[in-house]
Amino acid sequence: MAMLAEETARLNAIAGLYADFTFDKLMRGYMLRRFRPHLPARPEGRRALEMGCHHGAFSVLIEPLFEVLEVVDAADSFLTHTAARLSPRAILHRALFESFEATPRFDAIFLSHVLEHLMDPVLVLSRAREWLAPGGRMLVAVPNGLAPSRQIAVEMGLIPGLAAFTEADIREGHRRVYLPDTLAADIRAAGLRIVDRGGVFFKPLANFQMDRGLEAGLISEAYMEGCYQLGLRYPDLCASLFVVAERA
Repeated sequence: MAMLAEETARLNAIAGLYADFTFDKLMRGYMLRRFRPHLPARPEGRRALEMGCHHGAFSVLIEPLFEVLEVVDAADSFLTHTAARLSPRAILHRALFESFEATPRFDAIFLSHVLEHLMDPVLVLSRAREWLAPGGRMLVAVPNGLAPSRQIAVEMGLIPGLAAFTEADIREGHRRVYLPDTLAADIRAAGLRIVDRGGVFFKPLANFQMDRGLEAGLISEAYMEGCYQLGLRYPDLCASLFVVAERA
């Protein structure tokens, strides 16, 4: 219990330091484009669980796709921001994933840029697996350690290797850097079968550089779409990795 209390305090402290990047918000839309083919065609009777909500940028995109959306997070400020953006039908829970108990079963469970923060991602994935309804899908996205922006940072001597932490990783409380094979290994270790996997958005620049380009008008909507399409061709060089999985 003491360890869980310490983790809650850590998450609340990190939440106050999070940068709300414009690029990061836009990435949520691109993630949903990759997930959308694996979601139910109609929302009637469908329930979804979002594990980790940041400021609700992804929550507002997925809520209309389900009859009921439940959200669980341990950071008070994240829940406050998210609650203000969702409809009264949404159900929000303040809890750690390690101690959260889900009553209903879900047709979709989303973990978007969450696993890299966890003490034991396989444990959390294993618990979430039991909350899936028959035919339900788990939809996971994590930052990609092979992203060109990170590889460039290695060549510049800013970090010693692809699995090393950048200043942003440390500031935002990351515990690990995922590569395509390590993400797949954690998914399978949790008793899940991979239905689809790949990358989301070819990203040549760091988040803060993308933000500055967007703010200055140097990065256009057409350029962003080009990066998304290039990511379909080169999944291992994307900003994020994604996996769609179901109970094995």
